[in-house]
Amino acid sequence: MSTDHRRPYWVLAALSGALSIILGAFGAHALGHRLSAEMLNAYQTGVHYQMWQTIALMGLLAGWNSEELPRLTLGCWIIGTLLFSGSLYLLALTNLMPFAFVTPVGGTLLIIGWLTLAWAWWRK
Repeated sequence: MSTDHRRPYWVLAALSGALSIILGAFGAHALGHRLSAEMLNAYQTGVHYQMWQTIALMGLLAGWNSEELPRLTLGCWIIGTLLFSGSLYLLALTNLMPFAFVTPVGGTLLIIGWLTLAWAWWRK
Protein backbone atom coordinates (compact mmCIF):
# COMPACT_ATOMS: atom_id res chain seq x y z
CA MET A 1 0.00 0.00 0.00
CA SER A 2 1.57 3.29 -1.08
CA THR A 3 1.41 6.48 0.92
CA ASP A 4 -0.49 9.27 -0.75
CA HIS A 5 1.71 12.34 -0.45
CA ARG A 6 -1.29 14.54 -1.18
CA ARG A 7 -2.99 13.81 2.15
CA PRO A 8 -1.50 16.77 4.12
CA TYR A 9 -2.40 19.10 1.26
CA TRP A 10 -5.98 17.80 1.18
CA VAL A 11 -6.27 18.38 4.93
CA LEU A 12 -4.87 21.89 4.49
CA ALA A 13 -7.29 22.59 1.62
CA ALA A 14 -10.26 21.39 3.69
CA LEU A 15 -9.22 23.54 6.66
CA SER A 16 -8.65 26.53 4.39
CA GLY A 17 -12.11 26.10 2.86
CA ALA A 18 -13.72 25.91 6.30
CA LEU A 19 -11.74 28.95 7.45
CA SER A 20 -12.83 30.89 4.36
CA ILE A 21 -16.47 30.28 5.22
CA ILE A 22 -15.94 31.13 8.89
CA LEU A 23 -14.04 34.33 8.11
CA GLY A 24 -16.53 35.32 5.42
CA ALA A 25 -19.45 34.89 7.80
CA PHE A 26 -17.57 36.74 10.54
CA GLY A 27 -16.90 39.60 8.15
CA ALA A 28 -20.50 39.79 6.98
CA HIS A 29 -22.13 39.52 10.40
CA ALA A 30 -19.67 40.93 12.91
CA LEU A 31 -17.59 43.42 10.96
CA GLY A 32 -20.10 44.96 8.56
CA HIS A 33 -20.88 47.90 10.83
CA ARG A 34 -17.50 48.14 12.54
CA LEU A 35 -15.18 48.58 9.57
CA SER A 36 -15.01 51.33 7.01
CA ALA A 37 -16.18 50.38 3.54
CA GLU A 38 -12.55 50.33 2.38
CA MET A 39 -11.39 48.01 5.17
CA LEU A 40 -14.42 45.73 4.77
CA ASN A 41 -13.64 45.50 1.05
CA ALA A 42 -10.02 44.57 1.84
CA TYR A 43 -11.23 41.89 4.26
CA GLN A 44 -13.69 40.48 1.71
CA THR A 45 -10.94 40.44 -0.93
CA GLY A 46 -8.88 38.27 1.42
CA VAL A 47 -11.80 35.87 1.86
CA HIS A 48 -12.43 35.64 -1.90
CA TYR A 49 -8.80 35.01 -2.79
CA GLN A 50 -8.45 32.41 -0.05
CA MET A 51 -11.48 30.50 -1.29
CA TRP A 52 -10.44 30.66 -4.96
CA GLN A 53 -6.95 29.44 -4.11
CA THR A 54 -8.43 26.68 -1.97
CA ILE A 55 -10.54 25.51 -4.90
CA ALA A 56 -7.51 25.69 -7.20
CA LEU A 57 -5.47 23.67 -4.71
CA MET A 58 -8.16 21.00 -4.59
CA GLY A 59 -8.31 20.85 -8.38
CA LEU A 60 -4.57 20.46 -8.60
CA LEU A 61 -4.56 17.71 -5.98
CA ALA A 62 -7.36 15.85 -7.74
CA GLY A 63 -5.77 16.11 -11.17
CA TRP A 64 -2.17 15.11 -10.49
CA ASN A 65 -0.57 11.87 -9.48
CA SER A 66 0.84 12.05 -5.97
CA GLU A 67 4.45 11.54 -7.09
CA GLU A 68 4.24 14.15 -9.85
CA LEU A 69 2.72 17.00 -7.83
CA PRO A 70 4.29 20.34 -8.71
CA ARG A 71 5.41 21.07 -5.16
CA LEU A 72 6.73 24.53 -6.04
CA THR A 73 3.22 25.48 -7.19
CA LEU A 74 1.72 24.10 -3.99
CA GLY A 75 4.23 25.95 -1.82
CA CYS A 76 3.74 29.24 -3.63
CA TRP A 77 -0.04 28.95 -3.39
CA ILE A 78 -0.07 28.02 0.29
CA ILE A 79 2.43 30.64 1.43
CA GLY A 80 1.04 33.21 -1.02
CA THR A 81 -2.51 32.73 0.27
CA LEU A 82 -1.36 32.96 3.86
CA LEU A 83 0.53 36.19 3.19
CA PHE A 84 -1.99 37.76 0.80
CA SER A 85 -5.24 36.96 2.58
CA GLY A 86 -3.71 36.99 6.05
CA SER A 87 -2.26 40.46 5.59
CA LEU A 88 -5.62 41.76 4.32
CA TYR A 89 -7.40 40.28 7.35
CA LEU A 90 -4.88 41.85 9.70
CA LEU A 91 -4.94 45.18 7.87
CA ALA A 92 -8.75 45.34 8.05
CA LEU A 93 -8.91 44.31 11.70
CA THR A 94 -6.04 46.44 13.00
CA ASN A 95 -5.81 49.26 10.43
CA LEU A 96 -2.01 48.97 10.77
CA MET A 97 -0.51 49.93 7.43
CA PRO A 98 2.64 47.74 7.68
CA PHE A 99 0.42 44.75 6.92
CA ALA A 100 -0.37 46.35 3.55
CA PHE A 101 3.26 45.86 2.53
CA VAL A 102 2.97 42.08 2.92
CA THR A 103 -0.02 41.79 0.58
CA PRO A 104 1.96 42.27 -2.68
CA VAL A 105 4.49 39.65 -1.57
CA GLY A 106 1.66 37.16 -1.15
CA GLY A 107 0.15 38.19 -4.48
CA THR A 108 3.49 37.73 -6.21
CA LEU A 109 3.80 34.22 -4.77
CA LEU A 110 0.30 33.41 -6.04
CA ILE A 111 1.28 34.58 -9.53
CA ILE A 112 4.54 32.60 -9.40
CA GLY A 113 2.52 29.55 -8.33
CA TRP A 114 0.28 29.86 -11.37
CA LEU A 115 3.28 30.33 -13.67
CA THR A 116 5.03 27.28 -12.22
CA LEU A 117 1.84 25.31 -12.84
CA ALA A 118 1.86 26.43 -16.48
CA TRP A 119 5.49 25.35 -16.72
CA ALA A 120 4.74 21.97 -15.10
CA TRP A 121 1.92 21.36 -17.60
CA TRP A 122 4.15 22.42 -20.49
CA ARG A 123 6.82 19.92 -19.43
CA LYS A 124 4.37 17.09 -18.75
